[in-house]
Amino acid sequence: MLDVIWLIPAFPLFGFLTLLVLGRKLGDPKSGYFAAAMVLASFVVSVGAYFDLLSMDEEERSHVESLFSWVPVDSLQIDMAFLADPLSIVMCLFVTGIAFLIHLFAIGYMHGDEKFSKFFLYLNLFVLSMTLLVLGENLLVTFLGWEGVGTCSYFLISFWHTNPANATAGKKAFVTNRIGDWGFMLAMFLGFKAVGTVSYFGLNEAAEGGALSTTTATGIALFLFIGAVGKSAQLPLYVWLPDAMAGPTPVSALIHAATMVTAGVFLMTRMNPMLAAAAPEVSTLIAWVGGITALFAATIAVAQQDIKKVLAYSTVSQLGYMFLAVGSGAFVAAIFHMVTHAFFKALLFLGSGSVIHGMHHEQDMRHMGALRKVMPITASTFIIAWLAIAGVPPFAGFWSKDEILLFTLAKGGTSATVLYVIGLVTALLTAFYMTRQVILVFFGKARWGSHANEAEAAHLVDGDDTVADTENAEAENLDEHQPETHQPETHGAHGEFKPHESPWVMLFPLVVLAFLSTVGGVLNLPSFSFIPKDWQHQLEHWLHPVVEVAENDISGTSAYDAKGLLALLAIAVALAGIAIAVAVYGKKAIKPIEPQILADGWRYDAAISAFMGGPGRKAFEAIAWFDQHIVDGAVNGAARMVGGTGTGVRRLQTGNVRNYAGIVGIGVVLLLAWFVIGRGVV
Repeated sequence: MLDVIWLIPAFPLFGFLTLLVLGRKLGDPKSGYFAAAMVLASFVVSVGAYFDLLSMDEEERSHVESLFSWVPVDSLQIDMAFLADPLSIVMCLFVTGIAFLIHLFAIGYMHGDEKFSKFFLYLNLFVLSMTLLVLGENLLVTFLGWEGVGTCSYFLISFWHTNPANATAGKKAFVTNRIGDWGFMLAMFLGFKAVGTVSYFGLNEAAEGGALSTTTATGIALFLFIGAVGKSAQLPLYVWLPDAMAGPTPVSALIHAATMVTAGVFLMTRMNPMLAAAAPEVSTLIAWVGGITALFAATIAVAQQDIKKVLAYSTVSQLGYMFLAVGSGAFVAAIFHMVTHAFFKALLFLGSGSVIHGMHHEQDMRHMGALRKVMPITASTFIIAWLAIAGVPPFAGFWSKDEILLFTLAKGGTSATVLYVIGLVTALLTAFYMTRQVILVFFGKARWGSHANEAEAAHLVDGDDTVADTENAEAENLDEHQPETHQPETHGAHGEFKPHESPWVMLFPLVVLAFLSTVGGVLNLPSFSFIPKDWQHQLEHWLHPVVEVAENDISGTSAYDAKGLLALLAIAVALAGIAIAVAVYGKKAIKPIEPQILADGWRYDAAISAFMGGPGRKAFEAIAWFDQHIVDGAVNGAARMVGGTGTGVRRLQTGNVRNYAGIVGIGVVLLLAWFVIGRGVV
């Protein structure tokens, strides 16, 4: 399979081209099943490539398949080449596997949409771009996929572009990612200038062998980090990700779970020798950006009312954990959490899509409640994902999050201790806001359909703050609550309807992801005495050839020796977060506190908009005026001067022979006069 590794992106490419030509003819649902089959084929090839690598010795697990010479320009020789190694195959496995499940879910979710086939055309193009990104043997091939997923995110987020909010969200994602792309390009330019290649092998070998100065390695690492911050939605460029909820829910799952947002973490891991060769302050910066982002987004999630907005800010927070791991030298832990996060976050988003589908496109959690009775499969799978992200053992999220916290503390120093505390507080908030979401959606009293008026009356009688008045909810939440509207008929909270369970094509992916969210931790179990040695650190052994240069060795540290106590502390923190949420929203023993400033995202997005619409716009207009009148004025002035001089000289060229003879005669006379008078020649 390694010799035909190019089939992984080739299948979604074939699907994209086929749907481009025959999509409308295939129609609904055939075009959806065809697109899903293409992604499944890519997954099968990825599985075959995995077993091929597994059969090799550890040091030989790397294969480059070059298709053709792409950029043969003097010393710049770049091939369209794919790299199959433990990191790229891990990425391909969960990208194609989860994308296949999302395709299946979308067949049911998008049923009846007038642009059904176009939606799956975009999904196949997205998977094609993502596989190019992770399989690229060099930075340019990766950048091709990097730009591809950015473009597809614009297409998919603004898929229902007749809604102005959706169109704006798509443009916001596209523009924000351009900032990160600037950093990626500068990293490429600097790397080629310093090493003469953009191949990962050449760049990483130069970093390992000391061929790069610390300053150059630091510059490349920082520019790559800027690119990663944009794509993986870290502070200060996270603002596009919550607005991406305007797209259809399968898009939210695809972007937020297994694909686009993980690209930055993948890039940092792929270039880990460069990070090791850079100044230590680079890793510290990455860790702090990740830690602050994780905490910042978690505080916002506790006050969101839209079922998808909670998950969006949760994604930003979990990505912060991954960057915290990268900055702490825990590259395996970062990839481990990336994989487990793909399992439970895809399940959470698809579960929310099932709820939205069953609730006739209602997204406000204040209009839900008691849905476990009418949507039992959706509820049970969603609860498994909740336990996984909350960090409750033995579910997948506990193992990966605990490993990140362990590496953070083991790095040592005051900075590491503070970051560890930030990680624990974030874990507490995560357990709290996810429990809040589960209670508001699946437990308590029904606040939908015919029960809505009863709930509102109860709210007026006993002052229950968890049941908001419909009119007030709509007035307060116009900006953040954009219900999906691909069906011709929508229902408000007071409509006479009953929620219903989703069809099998939507439930099957939920069941599979629930299983993975439960057992996913076996990929990299820690070295506890009650765990068989053959089960321990499997992912670490698999990724060892890729990360051995930069992976932080924490064995022998005091934190590592106390890893059992630290794990118990992490469990206690998660259970505390769950208990507080149950007391507030389940038993109503404590009045909920949901400050408006948190619901508004600390007004960070509003501040950016105000700046861009005020001083920013004036600054841009001043720059445009300077460019038009000073820069262009100087260029145009020089051109006018040359043109005027040419026009004046051209008048001497009359084409009349007598004029030319007269000028020659005058010249002769002047020469004679100069010789006679000036030189004294007689």
